[in-house]
Amino acid sequence: MRTTVGIIGAGPAGLLLARLLHNAGIDSVVLEGRDRDYVERRQRAGILEQGTADVLRAAGAGARMDREGLRHDGIELRFDRRRHRVDFPALTGGRSVMVYAQTEVCKDLIALQLAEGGPLLFEAEALAVEDAGTDAPRVRFRHEGREDVLECAYVVGCDGFWGVARKAIPAELVQVFERTYPFGWLGILADVPPSHDELVYARHDRGFALLSMRSPSVSRLYLQVPDGTDAEAWSDEAIWDELERRFETADDWRLERGPITQKSVTPMRSYVHEPMRHGRLFLAGDAAHIVPPTGAKGLNLAVGDVVTFARALAHRQETGSPELLDAYSETCLRRIWQAERFSYDMTTLLHRAPGATGFEDRLQLARLDRIASSRAAETDLAEGYTGFSFG
Repeated sequence: MRTTVGIIGAGPAGLLLARLLHNAGIDSVVLEGRDRDYVERRQRAGILEQGTADVLRAAGAGARMDREGLRHDGIELRFDRRRHRVDFPALTGGRSVMVYAQTEVCKDLIALQLAEGGPLLFEAEALAVEDAGTDAPRVRFRHEGREDVLECAYVVGCDGFWGVARKAIPAELVQVFERTYPFGWLGILADVPPSHDELVYARHDRGFALLSMRSPSVSRLYLQVPDGTDAEAWSDEAIWDELERRFETADDWRLERGPITQKSVTPMRSYVHEPMRHGRLFLAGDAAHIVPPTGAKGLNLAVGDVVTFARALAHRQETGSPELLDAYSETCLRRIWQAERFSYDMTTLLHRAPGATGFEDRLQLARLDRIASSRAAETDLAEGYTGFSFG
């Protein structure tokens, strides 16, 4: 099998890249190790930056998002029983975010790819990327019980942290930067309408809490818990009680309870792999970088990567110049490090570290009070949250 771009992974990054290439008249093949049902049910973050929503619309994949997604024009910060709303459009020249689950993005892109795009092979396990440093890289994979080879002009690894693409870059060329946090998020899905119409980020002496949503009838909520916590060790009643404590305000706001349908614990880490390119192998998304979920950047960073690659390859096809492809890693990393900084700042602003002192508590409150009282500080948060340029 032969193609111009071999894409490993049919998450939102790989699927969107296939769509962008199709629209540019460039052929591709997508290999996905899981079956279609798994990909369309895989639960991940659901906050789309302004730029991500715009890219999906331009790619022809935004109709259902605009119909069913929830546009949010701000977030609420809670601390010291106070409430402060950050108004995104007022601070950023009209930018906002969209609440639309990653599972739904994948469903939309899969439908488009199967109807109009190139081959999308489910249950096609990528085994290795070979000859990445040459002009003819290959992806060895297993599909329908036999091994095969996909010969490519370029390979893009959208196969996540545990995928094979990153392993094809020689270790002596690699620098890794990472941080592991001593806490995680206990997350729940609950069949109850959200208790607030925008996301609520709460800093509390007992730990962080986040009120989010999947839809007008399904709430998504999180609690900061110690690293290694077993989700099943928390009863439903204990979870709701703790959420109530951490979201407490000085007014009459109340948290609505409902049946919890899912609970899990998400670890927190920051990770960047440099470079993101070796020869004709390019890394995108979690294959190259991970952020803590506090800043809602993971999916959006992956979109930035594939937009950068698609533009660079189209430029090469149109002009013959490899300039943008050669700059891929550097271009992506500028945005990635800004997102890493933003996510780290949000995490340390809102989470209480184990053993934190009274001095550190007061600093957190001072930082939050600065955001609530300074338009400049508030604007910096709003610009980071609604997204950094793909350029």
